[in-house]
Amino acid sequence: MDKIRLVIADDSDFVRDGLKIIFELDDEFEVIGTAANGKEAVELVTARKVDIVLMDLEMPVMDGIEATKQITAQGFSKVLVLTTFDDDERIQKALQNGAKGYLIKNHTPDKIKQMIKALYSGGNVLDESIFDKITGAGHLNNSGFDEKLFTQREGEIIKAVAEGLSNKDIAQKLFISEGTVKNHISSVLNKACLTHRTQIAVYYLTGKK
Repeated sequence: MDKIRLVIADDSDFVRDGLKIIFELDDEFEVIGTAANGKEAVELVTARKVDIVLMDLEMPVMDGIEATKQITAQGFSKVLVLTTFDDDERIQKALQNGAKGYLIKNHTPDKIKQMIKALYSGGNVLDESIFDKITGAGHLNNSGFDEKLFTQREGEIIKAVAEGLSNKDIAQKLFISEGTVKNHISSVLNKACLTHRTQIAVYYLTGKK
């Protein structure tokens, strides 16, 4: 298995250096570089092949929201927000600008690694506290979700995406090929006017795009 190539963007030296040490001790990861602000993160991703960017939101020069937008627009790297902020506005802006995961900085290194692997494999990653916030402390509130737009199979895949399953996991669960899963997800994105799978989960859970 190829190493997961990371960029760590955070304005805290302590956080950057700590995460860099943690990942460099694990053979499954390669730290391509670290950035003290969003501008540096964009430059790193533009210059090097990067799989995942761990992105803080509050940074000087260029914040994580704008950096996420510029990085995801390139179409090669996935952004996993790793921050202390869990307010609705930041969550919404991060997801709208292309972030494919959102974690709060209170997890163990092993948990963060697990989340990175899930994102790398095609799953979507939402912190449990964010998930609870979106679903109303665990109660689904998706009255704005128009299930009539989708076929029965697409509905099954939407629910699986919202559960955080990767394409491979969905294929195994529904006894179909990964290629078929990808085709259905593309169809869902087009019908709902969305751009990536994390938005599918948010739309299903909240009814909001």
